[in-house]
Amino acid sequence: MNEIQNLNQEEQANLRIVENMDANNLPQLLQSVLSLAQSPAEKDMLLLSALTACGSVMPNLYFKYGIGAKRYYPNLQLFIVGSAACGKGIANLALELVKPIHEQSPLIIPGDATYPAFYQTLARQHGRGYIHESEGSVITDIWRSSTANYNTALRKAAEHEPISRARCREASIIERPQVSMVLTGTFSQYHALVPSIENGYFSRLLTLIVEDHQAFSSRYVQPSENSDAVIKTAAEQLYRLYEQLLFAHPREFRLTSEQCARLGQHLETAYPTLIRMLGEEFHSVVLRMAVHIERIAMILSALRLREEKSPMSNVQCPIICSDADYQIAEMIGNKLILHMAQAYQLVKGTHQISLPTVKPLDQKAILLSLLPDEFESKILVAEAQSQGISRRTAIRWSDEWQAVGLIQKIKYGTYKKIA
Repeated sequence: MNEIQNLNQEEQANLRIVENMDANNLPQLLQSVLSLAQSPAEKDMLLLSALTACGSVMPNLYFKYGIGAKRYYPNLQLFIVGSAACGKGIANLALELVKPIHEQSPLIIPGDATYPAFYQTLARQHGRGYIHESEGSVITDIWRSSTANYNTALRKAAEHEPISRARCREASIIERPQVSMVLTGTFSQYHALVPSIENGYFSRLLTLIVEDHQAFSSRYVQPSENSDAVIKTAAEQLYRLYEQLLFAHPREFRLTSEQCARLGQHLETAYPTLIRMLGEEFHSVVLRMAVHIERIAMILSALRLREEKSPMSNVQCPIICSDADYQIAEMIGNKLILHMAQAYQLVKGTHQISLPTVKPLDQKAILLSLLPDEFESKILVAEAQSQGISRRTAIRWSDEWQAVGLIQKIKYGTYKKIA
């Protein structure tokens, strides 16, 4: 039995991220990095790993979330799950982005480290660290031999909760850890890290499921001659942004009130069916995706600071998320929820159950439910694109809704839902 479910082409297309967005709307640094990818799967892996790497080197940025206005930082933790030799190695380009910064200010924490070594390194780096391993087993094998709970440490770091360590002669605490992580590996390696849904780390660890069916010959395509130059230039740009943020006052990132309302309404109305199907345990994944989406939006907005040459030092000047960056972040979050639904099944052991919500038919129903009772074509297209649905597909779906009597055309470009 295959560990990772073989999805049909329609389901694979629905899970893809970059293929369902206009990549020209991404910050220039990410556009240049994505130019090195040669397949939809590689683009998704490179985008998510690059976002995670960039977020690890953005000091003094935060947003407030929740009733207690808790501070969250741009730190993502990502596991790319795929079969052996499916091209996961492209994620290692993300590591090259942060190496120049690490050489000047230590940041990278080796995955092949005991828990005491991990803790000591993190403490020396004032609670900030970036873990990047191309073989998930490097970390999980260490965890099996460690008496300390590595899993708990990463779970706390994902929420910036204090990590403590006590021994007979010493005790210490890292008050506000900021740890980013990119791991790639097979499902068995992923399952060693997330052995159950109940431990709480599952919803905090972003999961990308890779289904790569490239022809064998395509794996021998020669890399572009300027690939090293592209990464070097991107790393230099990221280094300059890091320096500006490091020596600036703390900056708060904010969604607009409209974006906050949309985010809450979207997560509450788009995924009840999925939660009912998988169980209430999956509810935490949907709720925590709000934090992941805002983190992604913050990283996107910070990357544009270099492009826009915005002032860095004014603590009274919060960074306000643009609608374009919010829509990109929300769309990425939508797709990641579907990837995590697949991972949820794998952890639960239901490898062969197909999720209806992964199929376009269910996305179609979700899109219709989010539209107002009366809407114009431009509203339909804008809502669809924020969900990662192309304009062409949205128009086709509207024709199908008319054919089955779900909507009625009032006039050219204007429609009304039929109760």
